[in-house]
Amino acid sequence: MALYTWLRRSTRASATCFLLLMPAMTQEQAPAGPHFQPDLQSIGKHQLPQWYDDAKLGIFVHWGIYSVPAWAPPVGEFGKVPFASWFKNNSYAEWYLNTMKIKDSPTWEHHKSAWGAEFKYENFIPVFLQQSRQWKPDEWAELFQATGAKYVVFTTKHADGYPLWPTAVRNPHIKVASLASERDYVGELTQAVRAHGMRMGTYYCGGMDWSYVPDTLQSMADVLRTVPQSAEYVTAADAHWRELIARYQPDILWNDISYPKNGDFNGLVSDYYNHNPQGVINNRFGRGNDHADFTTPEYTNFKAIEAKKWETCRGLGYSFGYNQAERAEHMLSPAALVHLLVDIVSKNGNLLLNVGPAADGSISALQLERLHALGQWLKVNGEAIYGTRPWTRAEAHTTSGEPVRFTRKGEALYAILLGRPKTRSVAIVELSPSKGSEIRLVGTEGALAWTQEGANLVVNLPGSLQESYAYALKITPGQ
Repeated sequence: MALYTWLRRSTRASATCFLLLMPAMTQEQAPAGPHFQPDLQSIGKHQLPQWYDDAKLGIFVHWGIYSVPAWAPPVGEFGKVPFASWFKNNSYAEWYLNTMKIKDSPTWEHHKSAWGAEFKYENFIPVFLQQSRQWKPDEWAELFQATGAKYVVFTTKHADGYPLWPTAVRNPHIKVASLASERDYVGELTQAVRAHGMRMGTYYCGGMDWSYVPDTLQSMADVLRTVPQSAEYVTAADAHWRELIARYQPDILWNDISYPKNGDFNGLVSDYYNHNPQGVINNRFGRGNDHADFTTPEYTNFKAIEAKKWETCRGLGYSFGYNQAERAEHMLSPAALVHLLVDIVSKNGNLLLNVGPAADGSISALQLERLHALGQWLKVNGEAIYGTRPWTRAEAHTTSGEPVRFTRKGEALYAILLGRPKTRSVAIVELSPSKGSEIRLVGTEGALAWTQEGANLVVNLPGSLQESYAYALKITPGQ
């Protein structure tokens, strides 16, 4: 995964268009709606589509060659580990190729012990090709749908440079058989995801490719210095993105790290919007003043409502790629996961929750436990999440100290209690519904008795309150 939070920088865009694989559309073929021109003023008029704002939950999938060694030291969450020591002790298993080259790092020691000092990263490729034959994309899609996700974002090419689709763009720096000769992983998952009623997004690491720039990265300065800028790479990256758009018609373009300064950002995005006006792009093309539909903080949430739509991405544990060293104590508990989603949604965000499968496509029991728990909670309480918008404030608490988060939909206000109340009667501080409002507990029948005690709303909960990670009170009409 990326270190994007530290990478935002502004460079001048230039309109250089290479290897246009997406066929030009005639006026009759062009979709209805605005025709976007290849400049920031034009593409900046693109409006965030309702589907993305309504969705609230997406699944990120990190899967590739790094899923074979599947190891990193689980030292902590990104952003909470001292940055000076992060690269040597990188908790991201998808960075295995880089971290295994840092002498005396935990990953270097592990690699020597598990695989041998002379075992090269490219030797994992045939292992991945063999093990991934067991992969069943429909099982992933069924799981993600049951989790409550409305969209999926798949890593089509990570920093190691290996594409997971049968690209026509050849990489002269990869001297082994192409992954694409085996399966169209991107295409198969795209078909399965859409068959299960979800939207599909494509991740592409545009600002880092270790096959083009093989330097070992040990600091943020190294990351900034090694964003590929060669004409050869610009050609390949632009062509890859256009190929992904033409083949798979993604609903999300999720670029990572940055993008070469001479890449055809304006042309790429205008062509994409003209092809799919309901598509969205993230803000990780890395050139500060470029257009984006949403921002992408990593392992981050906010204290208050953000005006700009945002999407936080994070793993269930400390890594995006599967890390066999992670244990339950390194992962969000089911309760913490539910509370995280509610908190993010209350502040105008989406959660892009990562799943890291093993090379054979299997998903660990620890990850499955959390995905199932989230799905079960959303099955009951989803109306307080999907299609909602932030209220005038995001946070409150009860007089007993339980945290509360707010969402709204139409005239209804949802007050979501993060945890089981200590008493049957709960008092939410500084909340005053309209006189005559009806209050009910989502997932149950019948209205609840309530009173106003000064500035506080006091609600009597059902006597047989079911166990849950959070409880959503629907107030109609809200304030």
